[in-house]
Amino acid sequence: MSVTIEIVLLAMVALFVGLRLYSVLGRRTGHEQQPILRPAETGAAPDATAPIAEPSADRPETSGLVYEDNAAGGIRAIVAADPGFDVGRFVEGSQAAYRMILEAFWRGDREDLRFLTAPEVFATFDSAITERQAAGETLDNRLVSIERAMIQDARLSGRVAEVDVRFDADIAAVTRDREGNVIAGTMTDAIPTHDVWTFRRTLGSQDPNWLLVETDEA
Repeated sequence: MSVTIEIVLLAMVALFVGLRLYSVLGRRTGHEQQPILRPAETGAAPDATAPIAEPSADRPETSGLVYEDNAAGGIRAIVAADPGFDVGRFVEGSQAAYRMILEAFWRGDREDLRFLTAPEVFATFDSAITERQAAGETLDNRLVSIERAMIQDARLSGRVAEVDVRFDADIAAVTRDREGNVIAGTMTDAIPTHDVWTFRRTLGSQDPNWLLVETDEA
């Protein structure tokens, strides 16, 4: 009986994580809150009751804030292949994924990392966690704020979409030894970080998740 209960609980946890990721990276269900983007510069206030138009294949959603000009062509291609792709919501979701992946790495949570990242990226995280544990070190890090998240580039190859997102963030980082003593960093001063992460998904596949496939410094 206890084994059955444990299996049910594990299935519920897996379902929760899957549903959370489904909402995190850019699928519109029609019930979620729409991202707050910069309105067009007109004299009239936007009509809150007006229906939200679907993005056009000719022109992706624009806000002047969420992507750089050189990403426009790739975004148009992705929207044409998947009209449900929402640029603003994707950027919001990428910030949530950024936080989730960093926090999972800091606490050494391999299971969350395996679910959120492609195998080659997971292998890099896994190796770093193994080295850290062998040294008896722990990370006491905190993502203080994400100052900016913007799509730098986007591309579509066949049905495979890739989106590069730049994150400018402040992170407080502390490394502790086996006894809990601070051996590096401080929690009082946040360190500015600039990362470019690449997310990938096969459009039209049953798997709704965008996986982290590459990380780099901006």
